[in-house]
Amino acid sequence: MKAVLTRVTSASVTVDGETVGAIDCPDTGGILALVGIGRDDADDAWKTMARKIAELRILDGELSATDAGAPVLLVSQFTLMGRTAKGRRPSWSDAAPGDRAAPVIDAIAADLRTRGLTVETGRFGAHMEVVSVNDGPFTVLVEC
Repeated sequence: MKAVLTRVTSASVTVDGETVGAIDCPDTGGILALVGIGRDDADDAWKTMARKIAELRILDGELSATDAGAPVLLVSQFTLMGRTAKGRRPSWSDAAPGDRAAPVIDAIAADLRTRGLTVETGRFGAHMEVVSVNDGPFTVLVEC
């Protein structure tokens, strides 16, 4: 499992012209979490990922989303699992199939909500337009 976590002041996801998820957080900052689920991920790897999204101190003042009460925009991103070592075409064989990955994304969102965080999401499997205003910019890669 991989995630790209970006500190943002706002972010949104649009599908077919409809905004399906958005955060606007100019004061506290928020986190745009692009998450890729791997075919060989441990069954409980999502727990570690949820904890990292909630507790990594990447917001201004070295605060975490939990510390700041900052919102999270969680977007499934299977392309993070692409292998590019050989050739010119990425291989997606390391990505989990949709029927396995969708419940994992849902579990991460649910876990973040139980921590008291506001969580918006994209639409799994849809072609999404993601817009963000990066703060810093500050972006980290997380692997579980």
